[in-house]
Amino acid sequence: MKKIVFPLLFLLLSALPLGCTDMDDNAVPASLEVKDFVWKGMNLYYLWQHDVPDLADDRFANQSQLNTFLGTYDNPTTLFNHLRVATSIDRFSVIFSDYTVLEGVLSGNTLNNGMDYGLRYKSGSSTEIYGWVRYIIPNSDAATKNVHRGDIFYAINGTPLTVDNYRTLLANTTYTINFADYDNGNITPNGTSLSLTKTNLSENPIFINNVITQGTHKIGYLVYNGFYSSYDDQLNTAFGSFVSQNVTDLVLDLRYNSGGSVITATKLASMITGQFSGQLFSKEQWNSKAQAYYEENSPGSLQNKFVSGLNGLHLNKVYILTTRSTASASELVINCLKPYIQVVQIGDVTTGKNVGSITLYDSPTFRKTDVNPNHKYAMQPIVLKIVDKNGFGDYTSGITPTISLPENLANLGTLGNIDEPLLSAAINQIIGSGKMLPQTPSTIERDFVDAKSINPIRTEMYVDNK
Repeated sequence: MKKIVFPLLFLLLSALPLGCTDMDDNAVPASLEVKDFVWKGMNLYYLWQHDVPDLADDRFANQSQLNTFLGTYDNPTTLFNHLRVATSIDRFSVIFSDYTVLEGVLSGNTLNNGMDYGLRYKSGSSTEIYGWVRYIIPNSDAATKNVHRGDIFYAINGTPLTVDNYRTLLANTTYTINFADYDNGNITPNGTSLSLTKTNLSENPIFINNVITQGTHKIGYLVYNGFYSSYDDQLNTAFGSFVSQNVTDLVLDLRYNSGGSVITATKLASMITGQFSGQLFSKEQWNSKAQAYYEENSPGSLQNKFVSGLNGLHLNKVYILTTRSTASASELVINCLKPYIQVVQIGDVTTGKNVGSITLYDSPTFRKTDVNPNHKYAMQPIVLKIVDKNGFGDYTSGITPTISLPENLANLGTLGNIDEPLLSAAINQIIGSGKMLPQTPSTIERDFVDAKSINPIRTEMYVDNK
């Protein structure tokens, strides 16, 4: 019987057998080795393993039967998608034919022209769409061009955007953007265009961090656009600056943050606070097979605790700005801070992603060590659900804001400006000005997809090396 370890909380644990017998690796033909990796990884770790009949532990009596099954699928991706539950349940599991691309995305490195955008339906249409620029990434091609937050575009290379063509048009390495004017929802081409080219770009998620003084309040403002662990030291430095400037309040802007590392999310929560070091921040819930194994062998590995030794603000209240693009690790921070401090959420309902993934490589332990040199496939399947210290994590419809204030393209504002509607609302809550919120339009327009969610891996919440 083949034995496989559960290493992916990054502990060297003892071996655990698969459900089927006589799973001898030597019996796997070279033509099936990638598919064999896909099935065995999904059988062991997939969160919904027990809901997929072809992933059942007793589905195959031996490797020969598994080989016959694997041979009926044209390629590893087709098999992977067959082994997933319905997309209405699992929207996020992905497979990559080149794990270097996957690793880059998880660390914030992508082929990118620097224009982050959202896409919306044109008024009264279910097929025609348009885009709007959310922000520009520094040191990118877009940063050198005349394109800014709030700009509207209706076409790429002269072809109007639709629900059927936007992925293809926006996937090009170089394309011309055709701009339009926005007038109460009406999109009118204005004859302006420019060309953008994608390059390998590393996005620093710390987009804005400054201190706003309002009376006796020193308000830290942080626009944080991704939980990328390679920038953890810079994040801690930013909070060190807040501490040295005696910040009394924090506005954390997660509007365009679609997720990332669970460890980084735990560190961010620890920096916002600081008074809960060592206490339970969140708990992981895996499939029943993995859960039972971890609970018996290393129950502490299922717990994410507040981290000590970081620059902490010791706040008992935080103001968090959100949109429908606020997802996964961002929602983790919101949900799991609530049992400890008051979270005032301003903006729109979040995405509703309460599940996380891991990277599986084709190796004896599914880690990158001793990875199979014959191919570069890797999987990022959903393997766990994350809940707060009390066991709550049911927000698949999104987390509802304390103060509803969806972004309005007719009154968008400049990020970091104290008059920008969402930041202004947070400041007014902090200083108790009693100022009325901007009037919400009778019809609320929302993005149906954005630059990050077009690539599902950019919205992942994942467990990485602890």
